[in-house]
Amino acid sequence: MKTHHKIILGSFSTIMVISVIAIAIILNGVIVKQTLENDALKQKISELQSSTDEKINELTSEVIETKSSFNQKITSLNDNLSSTNELISKLKIQSGEDFSEVIKKVIGSIVIIRTFSEQGSGFFIADGYLATNKHVLEDKNGDISNVIQIITNDNKVHSGTLIGYIKDLDLALIKTNSDYRHLTLGSSQNVGIGEKVLAIGTPEGLSFSATDGIVSAVNRTGFGTIGSYIQTNAELNPGNSGGPLLNKNGEVIGMNNFKIAEAEGIGFALEADKIKLGINTISKAVLNETLIDY
Repeated sequence: MKTHHKIILGSFSTIMVISVIAIAIILNGVIVKQTLENDALKQKISELQSSTDEKINELTSEVIETKSSFNQKITSLNDNLSSTNELISKLKIQSGEDFSEVIKKVIGSIVIIRTFSEQGSGFFIADGYLATNKHVLEDKNGDISNVIQIITNDNKVHSGTLIGYIKDLDLALIKTNSDYRHLTLGSSQNVGIGEKVLAIGTPEGLSFSATDGIVSAVNRTGFGTIGSYIQTNAELNPGNSGGPLLNKNGEVIGMNNFKIAEAEGIGFALEADKIKLGINTISKAVLNETLIDY
């Protein structure tokens, strides 16, 4: 081979080698760049995923808090509605618009008391024990009847036994073998003039009747010199004697006792504190126990 041909081939080989090396370097650079870009993209995706997860967690927490707050507001509204309904109910009773709920609550604890010559009312003050006026149990001669019938609101007739009485209070305690809910006696200290009251009894031989009115005065003098009577304009008639005088809560604040015959709207009831004292005095002496807690 000629010398100039050898030189040309050698130069061409060198160029080819350099070209291959250059191409390899370029390809390697491209691959490295692509790898770096891929790593950067993966990092960006990871950061976006992390940020998205944080946002989702934040939104979830906000939704939970909002739901909890909403539920609390609903509960609060329900409580307010319940309180409002209760207040309206109390105001209706207090204003005298409607005593029907009180009557439903207490009527099963009030009875007719009948002897051979008299009829009056009474009410349960403890399990199996009733309070009434002493004069309800007397005949025309002032003697206590040997036969006492107790007629409850369900029209059942029960026998009653006199445990004892206090003449000065015109108060008697009767025992009967029957199980009816007893009434709650309130405090005389809480009775105010103008307070709405309800009298329940059996006037003029009729079955259970209710009349409402107000407290006209307190600490009135009744039998003898006892200044422990509530004056009321609730209508009282023969047969109401021994029945309860009730406040707007259905508590006994007095025992209907007598009225001024010549005047309308002037009736008197023995106050609750004296009823408690009298009943416990009788039960302690005869039964060796107190029946009413103060």
